[in-house]
This record gives sequence, structure tokens and C-alpha cells, in this order.
Amino acid sequence: MNTDVVIVGAGPAGIFTALEMLRCGAKDKIVLVEKGQSIENRHCPKEKTHKCMNCKPNCHITTGFSGAGAFSDGKLSLSYEVGGDLPRLIGEDKVQETIEYTDGIYLEFGADTHVEGVGNAEEVKEIRKRAIRAGLKLVDCPIRHLGTEKAQSLYLAIEKWLQEKGVEILFGCECTNLILDGNKCLGVAVTDGKKDMEIYARHTVVATGRRGADWLEHVCAQHNIAHEPGTVDIGVRVEVRNEVMETVNEVLYESKLIGYPRPFKNKVRTFCQNPGGFVSQENYDNDLAVVNGHSYKERKSDNTNLAILCSHNFSVPFNQPIAYAQKVGELTNMLANGHILVQRFGDILDGKRTWDKELARSNVRPTLPDAVAGDITAAMPYRAMMNIINFIQAADEVVPGFAAAETLLYSPELKFYSNRVKMDTHFVTNVEGLHCLGDSSGWTRGLMMASVMGVLMGRELAGRSEL
Repeated sequence: MNTDVVIVGAGPAGIFTALEMLRCGAKDKIVLVEKGQSIENRHCPKEKTHKCMNCKPNCHITTGFSGAGAFSDGKLSLSYEVGGDLPRLIGEDKVQETIEYTDGIYLEFGADTHVEGVGNAEEVKEIRKRAIRAGLKLVDCPIRHLGTEKAQSLYLAIEKWLQEKGVEILFGCECTNLILDGNKCLGVAVTDGKKDMEIYARHTVVATGRRGADWLEHVCAQHNIAHEPGTVDIGVRVEVRNEVMETVNEVLYESKLIGYPRPFKNKVRTFCQNPGGFVSQENYDNDLAVVNGHSYKERKSDNTNLAILCSHNFSVPFNQPIAYAQKVGELTNMLANGHILVQRFGDILDGKRTWDKELARSNVRPTLPDAVAGDITAAMPYRAMMNIINFIQAADEVVPGFAAAETLLYSPELKFYSNRVKMDTHFVTNVEGLHCLGDSSGWTRGLMMASVMGVLMGRELAGRSEL
């Protein structure tokens, strides 16, 4: 097959590349390759079975059109300060300008017009004071909350729009490798499980998301695509009663706290806060079960959940952060017999495991019913565990009750980012015709920033279009 542009991965970065090319009037033929299914064919059976069925060949939560975005909490961060390191590459002003433009596209396709976390200046000031006293930094970022169920209908509208405009989307089709001739990328090799195929293109865009970060890392090494060791985040998902987070939820909706706790002073941050949300399980390759959180627009729980993530960087002699995090996850899964582990914070401090009977009599009832009570500390590396404990205790000064004995910690919460691909400000790699975007590129984290990178890539390709 021959085309002008082939995009690998139908997550936000890939979607918005195609979308912006069309909005710019490009006449190129665009082929979008996605190993998962279309929005309308993505159904997690857990809604009926109440337990993870470990779907094959791919988890419907993490793969398919819009990637994990369609089944995530669906929050768009509207500040350049949140979402990765793209501002370092192209500048803060350009990123913020493009965020506002991209936000407008989301609104066109049905996003809620309400923005969380704006106003309330005096209340924010008080929260910031408490954060400063605790040695933490508060990032108050405006949030447009799509909602897990609403995000699916929004991305369905985008999917149909792209198809109506002539974008060919190959669902259930996995990219196995790049096709290179010397230092030039000619396209990609793909398979649908039955038939292998080669797609040749003038431009190849790889946007495989967190799910494809490991794959892209191996491809970079195989084809000498310039890259450098990236960051991997290892942590837990914390769940407390809504009453504990009430003030922060009402004032900010999502509080982003950053700290460098003693003794190791690694960067530790909160991420993906879900007021009235639900803790969820996602499955990655090799049956790796990781924890995440969902937040619906209509359906609410009595709890708030959020991630606490500890950033790890490696260089010499070990420089495989993704493999390191996978091993932590595998060990945790082994202790939980393939499920997610949950433990009370007080039990961690007391040096004991948590038992089901103790969860049953707590104020905080788990929203992930098939999580297994046990001992997270038996699998979590000491450095990461101490960072998490000290951060939670510091956060308790900002949100009293956060470090209560019955606060729940779920593990493993892992965020995979590819080794950062070296590119110029036009997203050009050292391989001619190859561009890498989104979370798999190592430059973005989250829906909005990945979408922004796609928009900018779309403009670049539209400018090179043979009209």
C-alpha cells in the first residue's frame, strides 16, 4: 500500500495530526494504523463480570481509537505547566497558544463548556500557603473535565469525522517495524494477525502512546534513532473519603502537588485526581496489571482517588527505565495473584499487611472490588516507598486526614514513557521522514499535551503537502 502519510497509533497525538492536516486543507492521503478497535467496538466486560477478564489480544481500556483517553478520567489540563516537557522543546508561549486552540476543537466536538479550578483566588491562596509550609509546590491548573463516559462519545464523533473526510483507519492492525532505506524511513510493516502488509509513505508518524513506549524504545535502538534515557514513574493510587478532599475538590477540582521529600529528594507528584471517582485496572502486554482511576460526569462514588508518582531516571550502567518499572509491576502482580494490591496506610506504617476484614470495617471502602488486600511494601522498592510515605505525610499538612490510618494505597501505578526521542522544533528526527509524537516520544504526558503535539505535527505536514 502507498500513501502520503501513515500514522501509527490512534491516540490523541495521532488523531489530532490527521485532524489538523484536514483542517489546514491538506489533500494528502492519510492512513491511520491502530492495533485496537474502533470506539463503538471497545467494551470492557468488567462492567458485567465485576472482575478483569484479561481480554486478548488487547485490553479494551488501553487500546483502540483515542487510546486510553476514551476510558480514562477524561481531563484536559489547560496550562502549559502540566503535561510533560514539550514547552522545553518549542517554548511555553507556543504551547499555551496551541492548548487554547486545541481546547476549541474539543469544544467543537462536544466537550463540556465548564472549566474546573478557576476563580476562588483566596481559597487557592490558603491551600498554597499550607503547601509551602509542607515543603510542596501547588500547581493550580484549569481543568476541562470530559468524564469517562462523555469522552467516549466525543472521540466517536472525531472518529466518524475523520472517516468521512477520507482518512483510512486500519483497526486491529499492529505495526511490527519501520521500513528503512539507510537513513530514510519509507513506511511501516504491519499485521492484522493473519496477513502481513507494508505501507509506504512520504512521512511516517509514530504516536503509540504509553502502551507502545516499550516497543518504540526497542525500535529506536534497532534503527539508531537518536534518543536519550527518559523518566519512568512508579507509585501508588491513593483513595480517601470525599469528605477529606472536600475543600480541594471544590476549589481546584484537581490539586497538583509536587515535592522532593527527604532523604532521597526524588521528584514526587500527585496526578489524575478523581473526585467521586473509581479506582480501575488496566492490562498491558505480558499480562501486566496496573492501577488507574476513572471519573464519570454522572456516576459518583463516596471516594476521591489520585496517583502519587515517584520519578526515576537511569543512565549508567543501566538505562532501561521501562524494564525496571515492569519488574516492579510484575512482582506486585505476583503477590496479588495477577490482580491489584491494596493496603491501608496505617498498616504500612505499622509494618503489617492488610486483611480483608480490616477493609470491611473501614470508613474508606475500596471502589476496585477485586483488589487484593496485602503488603505493597513487599514489592515496592525501598527508595520509592520512602518517597511515597514522606510525601503522603507532607500532603497531610495541606489536606488534613490525607495520611489517616485507613487511607488506601493501590499498587502498581506505573506510567511508561519512552526514552525521549531527539527531535528539532519541527518534530524531525535524525531519520528522514520519521516523526515521533505524544507520550511514546517521551515529550508529553496526558491527553491535552499529546493532542497539542498532534496539532503542531498536522500543521507541519500540511505545510509540506503536495497540493
